[in-house]
Amino acid sequence: MRSLIVFVVLGAVSLLLRGSEAVDHEVGDTTGWKSPSSTSFYSDWASGKTFALGDTLKFTFTTGAHDVATVSKSDYDNCNTGSQNNLLTTGPATITLNVTGDMYFLCTIAGHCSAGQKLAITVAAGNTTSPGTSPPPPSAASSLVATFALMFVSIAISLMYCF
Repeated sequence: MRSLIVFVVLGAVSLLLRGSEAVDHEVGDTTGWKSPSSTSFYSDWASGKTFALGDTLKFTFTTGAHDVATVSKSDYDNCNTGSQNNLLTTGPATITLNVTGDMYFLCTIAGHCSAGQKLAITVAAGNTTSPGTSPPPPSAASSLVATFALMFVSIAISLMYCF
């Protein structure tokens, strides 16, 4: 009976924690990280995404043909490739998002940034909506899941005291 209680409690906890998983983002999706077909390619790609602490960005590129650097907003805006904080030259490169706020990336190979091989994102505190937007109201299904999870935990705790 105790194993059933443990199973129920673990199942309920996993339902409650499900929404906080980190997301792995493949930058550019199937295109990867390369000189894009338009200068807005990477900003268009990022516009439909939410980035949160713990998420990762995977920059898939050919070593020697491209790289990825973390830069300031000014360097991003001006495609200044001379002063980067973090330069990764071996592809694919993965960066874990460990600070909130705006982050800027670019390729330091001559001409690539000005051709649009740069990315600006905003990292939120948790896996929620992007800053500046209101979270959607909870759906009936998510409210139901939370209610059942709470109910199972309550039952499990009360059963532990009965046995």
